Amino acid sequence: MAKPKRESPPVPPAVPPAGGLGYLTAALEAPVSPAEAALRPLSFADFVGQPRTVERLQVMVGAAKRRGEALNHVLLSGPPGLGKTTLAFILGQELGRNVRVTSGPVIEKAGDLAGLLTNLEEGDLLFIDEIHRIPKAVEEYLYSAMEDFRLDIMIDQGPNARSVRLSIPRFTLVGATTRSGLLTAPLRSRFTLQTRLDYYDHATLDSIIRRSCGLLSIPVEPGGSGEIARRCRGTPRIANNLIHFVRDYAQERADGRVTQEVAARALELLEIDAAGLDEMDKRMLRVMAENYRGGPVGITTIAVAVGEEAETLEEVHEPFLIQEGYLQRTPQGRVLTPRGYQAVGLRPPSGEQGTLLRD
Repeated sequence: MAKPKRESPPVPPAVPPAGGLGYLTAALEAPVSPAEAALRPLSFADFVGQPRTVERLQVMVGAAKRRGEALNHVLLSGPPGLGKTTLAFILGQELGRNVRVTSGPVIEKAGDLAGLLTNLEEGDLLFIDEIHRIPKAVEEYLYSAMEDFRLDIMIDQGPNARSVRLSIPRFTLVGATTRSGLLTAPLRSRFTLQTRLDYYDHATLDSIIRRSCGLLSIPVEPGGSGEIARRCRGTPRIANNLIHFVRDYAQERADGRVTQEVAARALELLEIDAAGLDEMDKRMLRVMAENYRGGPVGITTIAVAVGEEAETLEEVHEPFLIQEGYLQRTPQGRVLTPRGYQAVGLRPPSGEQGTLLRD
């Protein structure tokens, strides 16, 4: 029996960065572009980084293939741009199964979920991005679908209401979330594997960038790939977006070769500094320093001050700033660290009546 053909990732049109939005924020929030989709690895052998997560998935895939069963449910968490969607499609490739893609906000009612699940074939994978944003009423239908592979749908209302039981094929739910803390305990407990993706180190990113440059036939020197790796916030998606701009800059303002100097000039034009901080990162840090004396200050207050959504700051900017030691999260709010002051050219105030001093 022929294996069903694996579906390709959906490729919506690319969205250019908005005027006041930092370039890196736009790179993480924009839909997948055709260029990015072309650079995605298609197998575990091509996937670089996240060794523990990859090994866990390889064990599960190998065992499922040996038993001839559907893969158990998998939950992937971590900041955006680290490869959650890519790993979902690699699972489909390794298993020889179709991958259906959707996102939590799209599934508004039980009928939407029923339509997705009843169209799956035996062993297929359903990938739900932003799974923490599924409505509570819909989430409850997932429980029986994940455990018993059936759906009990209510039809009509009042005296005419009746329940219809639908049997669905044994499938694998692959959930992805940037905020695992928002998942309910009943949903989380139904995933056999819960694994987190972390930011990539410099050496791994350098390897990813050189691979992408090879696929795009971009001549790049070690210094050039290293410069991009230092400024992409430990995130492959940002690295791949930066590669395209650096290539354009090299072709227009240099001889087409990506050297360290060319990459640095290109990224400075995007207002991405040597530490990987973009315009919105620095706006956050400066507002905390100058308006709120370094905190503590709430994320909603910061969002209003910088003109950005609080959720974007929490999911895109804050994890990197915390990991790199620019700010801390406390029960009272966000607090700027000495390194955070230094990043915007200021020194911490001394004493309660102190004033901010510029370096």
